[in-house]
Amino acid sequence: MSDLPVCQTLRLVLQAGVLHITLDRPDSRNAMNRQMLDELRATLAAVCFDHSVRLLVLRGTGGHFCAGGDLQDMARARGAGVDACRELNRAFGALLEETQNAAQVVIAVLQGAVLGGGLGLACVSDIAIARSNADFGMPETSLGLLPAQIAPFVARRIGLTQARRLALTAARFDGNEAGRLGLVHFVEADEQALDARLETVIAQVLRCAPEANAATKALLLDEQPLAPLLDRAAEWFAQAVSGEEGSEGTLAFVQKRVPRWAPSSS
Repeated sequence: MSDLPVCQTLRLVLQAGVLHITLDRPDSRNAMNRQMLDELRATLAAVCFDHSVRLLVLRGTGGHFCAGGDLQDMARARGAGVDACRELNRAFGALLEETQNAAQVVIAVLQGAVLGGGLGLACVSDIAIARSNADFGMPETSLGLLPAQIAPFVARRIGLTQARRLALTAARFDGNEAGRLGLVHFVEADEQALDARLETVIAQVLRCAPEANAATKALLLDEQPLAPLLDRAAEWFAQAVSGEEGSEGTLAFVQKRVPRWAPSSS
């Protein structure tokens, strides 16, 4: 049995071969800071060779999945220079790769905010279940930033045409639209139906042999490595964070105003 890490930003509950991983920063709608990123990666590393852990269930507390990256962490990285921005961004890409390539089946339970990095996590899950009123989107370009690490995973999930539309408009969409796009597999109207669907899917997965599932998943995911692309994307992201648009976009967000390039609502 795996020794799970002690976490401050995650709740970890292992029951009958199912590891429930709950993102637990409700005050920030579970926005991902560096500590949460590191704790998620440590959790994945702890179970990567443990065949007694059959499933990983990712969800968030406080009615939200994940509102994306923590802007305070980004601001600290920007203050430390381009290298720090690149390293932070690339570490999130590594988390997405590790989640996607986990030997276990990964189920994402999506409600509330599923934005930016949260959308990226949804796109690397094997099975995604969403509330119909969940709030999906890739808001990075509206902040003068790039969806640098998530873009390749989104494109692989829903296709290049739709990924381009979502990334270049920062459009928001609900769980029903996410289902139509193929981003999620099941869309449920309320919390009770969401939990019932999760239990059904868990039972279905547990009917399958764990090593066969792991090998099948690896076979389905066998393609050209993403690392070189993500390295370049991290470089572009670091330049965006340190550039004029990134500074203006994040400042406008903090000041609760529209950035200079966005049309005024008046």
